[in-house]
Amino acid sequence: MEQENDVQAKRDLMYGELDLGSLTIFSGSFINYGYWGELAPDREITLAERTASQAELYRQTVSRLPTPPGVELLELGSGIGVGAALVAREFAAYVTGLDRSKAQLDRAAAVNADDLEALSGRLAFREGSVTAIPFPDASFDGVYSVEALQHVDDLAAVAREAHRVLRPGGAFAAATFFAPGAAAHPLDDLIETVASGVDVIRPVADFAADLEAAGFTRVTVEAIGEHVWRQFDRWIAQTEYRDSWGRNWLRCYENGWIDYHLVSARR
Repeated sequence: MEQENDVQAKRDLMYGELDLGSLTIFSGSFINYGYWGELAPDREITLAERTASQAELYRQTVSRLPTPPGVELLELGSGIGVGAALVAREFAAYVTGLDRSKAQLDRAAAVNADDLEALSGRLAFREGSVTAIPFPDASFDGVYSVEALQHVDDLAAVAREAHRVLRPGGAFAAATFFAPGAAAHPLDDLIETVASGVDVIRPVADFAADLEAAGFTRVTVEAIGEHVWRQFDRWIAQTEYRDSWGRNWLRCYENGWIDYHLVSARR
């Protein structure tokens, strides 16, 4: 338990005082690796393209949910909240962002002040844990998460809680990185955040099984690494982190030790 608490303290520091979203490998207040389209190989990636890739990862994730106008959605690990605001605007949805970090929620309130006013109650933020979601049963039509679940130690609890707060017929979708298989991999030696326990890399099939055990059906796993890793590595190479451990993500992907996945399911 002491070790788990120490790891969680590192995560809290990363998203709190250290303000991960301020790093140049991210942009536009998003914090994800992005879903990238084709880019010409002989030029630098622009800041606008980097920001667009992160916004597109939100669109790709939420598009796995039924989203009629007025749909009520919950984002798990909403961070600075720009993704939740995008979803509320573009999908005509009511979106609540849930995050455990008070510092991130304070940033979300400031960064999204205009949207909070303009969307007239369709965007809100709430402090709480994704393994003990602070809402009653059957509160939402959809639950989604974008690059947050790699920081959660108990994904089975996430699956159970997501199922609980969804209405019958609701849906779940999550995007993040997993191991594509169950074989051993050397990620601890190559990825600093894996070695520290900040990022937990599980076989994606284990999370699919967690969702099924929680009562979900139509569980679908989509590998989307071809839209993530190479362009993200090109972006890192343009920043001051060009010689960092972050360049090893692509190496791990190319060796089949990790991939980026979209996982979706129905209640």
